This record gives sequence, structure tokens and C-alpha cells, in this order.
Amino acid sequence: MRIGPLVKTLLMGVLAAGLAAGIVDAQVRPGRPQGTPPPGGVKPVRNKAVDIEYARPDGKPQLLDLYLPEKAEGALPLVIWIHGGAWMSGSKEQCPAVFLLGKGYAVASINYRLSQVAKWPAQILDCKAAVRWLRAHAKEYKVDPERFGVWGSSAGGHLVALLGTSGDVKELEGDLGNGGVSSRVQAVCDWFGPTDFLEIGKYPSQLDHDGANSPESQLLGGPIHDNVEKAKQANPITYITKDDPPFLIMHGDKDMTVPFNQSELLNEALKKAGVTVTFHPVPGAGHGFGGPENLKLVSDFFDGELKTKK
Repeated sequence: MRIGPLVKTLLMGVLAAGLAAGIVDAQVRPGRPQGTPPPGGVKPVRNKAVDIEYARPDGKPQLLDLYLPEKAEGALPLVIWIHGGAWMSGSKEQCPAVFLLGKGYAVASINYRLSQVAKWPAQILDCKAAVRWLRAHAKEYKVDPERFGVWGSSAGGHLVALLGTSGDVKELEGDLGNGGVSSRVQAVCDWFGPTDFLEIGKYPSQLDHDGANSPESQLLGGPIHDNVEKAKQANPITYITKDDPPFLIMHGDKDMTVPFNQSELLNEALKKAGVTVTFHPVPGAGHGFGGPENLKLVSDFFDGELKTKK
């Protein structure tokens, strides 16, 4: 499948913002060869290779990177980064969350099957398998299985929101290993993720979200409105219950790729259910942003949910 310029823009938006904010090392880029040293101050868990197989759907390995601070005492809280790229592209090597290593966190970054390889719900099945694998191996890598946070942008924001609202929902668990281990997470940071595909086309956007070739339609395997049940299954709002973990939602109020309304809908539904949620519009920002003030909001959020609540 040919990936057009706009999708490439979706893929690179957060990476560019991260570089501008000084949080992504210049060596961390798509195509980093296995064995290339990760960012300065980051210790790989397996010699010089950071690729760790967490599942093998359809006989093909899915990999994650797991970074630990060089000095740590006790079991660390873990933040799992899930990349964007319209569910069509992107890679675990693009991981702005590495800045959290200096703040006392372990950081994981995962790959998942892209939409030209497998259709929905393969993507969330992979994400849940990664969470289960990390929890099953928590003792081995000295992370705290009761303090898992997730953070993602755009398509990754959609997937982390769904992890937050559908923890242990049977129909989205799959059978990719570590059965009986919980896929729940304890904190969710959603950066400008889509939520309700059936509503997304009603708001101004640079994309024809309802079109047959839109990222959402490519994900579901056909036009959104011909796949209503799949669209509902992919909507994080579908599964919200009052025991969901706290959310931080951030979205540029000038986003013309994923309409701002998508985060408004999620925020309103979480509040209605009694879930702790902070919604932070980023004034003037489009689809992607960085800056120390926004990153501080992220680290403060995880500090409050994963460090003070042991």
C-alpha cells in the first residue's frame, strides 16, 4: 500500500515535536538497526539489543523495547509508549517517553500489527498481549506490576484510551499468551487520539474520515458506516466503567487531522461515569505538539498516579 504525504505527516508529527522539545535522541529513528545503542543514559535490558518478542501472532514476532534507568532502587513504575501513524505506519523506535527514564520510570515501547497487515481488532489484541507480557515478566525486570501507565499519540492515543477503558474485557483480550494475567493499566495519557469513528467525519478535517480509503476505514477493513459494529467495538467510550484508571487527555484545539471533538467526547463520557479525568486543550496546536510545559503535565500526571499511589 502506498503511504501518501499526509499519512507520513501523521507518523512524524510527534517525533518532530519531541526532537524540538529535546526529548528524543537524534539516534532514535525509524530503521534503527538492532544493536544500535539507545539514547544516552538508557540501559537496554538484553545486551545491546532492545528487541524483545512479546507475542507471535500469525507466526510473526511482535517486538517491544524495554528501557531501565542505570540506577534504580526497588520495583519501578512503568510507562508504556504506543506510537501513532494512522494505524498504517510507525515504529517503537519513535519513543518520546524515554525522557521519563530520568524521572525514575522504566519505559517500554511496543510495535503492533499495522492495518495493511491485519485488520481490527488485531491492534488492540497486540497491545493487550504486550501489557500482559510485561506484567508476567515484571519481577524479572524489576518493574512494579501494579503501577503500569500508558501514553500514546494519535492512533496510539486511541489504543491507550482503549487499554484504559477495556481492561480485561474478554472480547478484546485475544489468546496471544500469558492467559490469566491482567491487561489492566493504572494510568492513561491520551494525546489527540480518535475515539468515535461514527462521529469523526462530522467535523472539519483535512481527511475524509468517512471515505473508503481513510485510515479508519483501512483499519476496520471497509468504509466506517458499512462496519458500524466494528466501529463501536473500536470506540473506547463503549467500554467505560466507573472503575477505569485516571486519564490525562491532551489535544490541540486547532487539530485538523483528528478533530478536537474526539477528545471532548471521551472526556465527557469519562466524567459522566465518575472516572478521574483531566482534559487539557493545547491552545493553537495542531496534530502534534511538544514543549517542556506539555511534557511536565505528562510527568506530573504519572507522578501523581504511579508514584504516590503505591
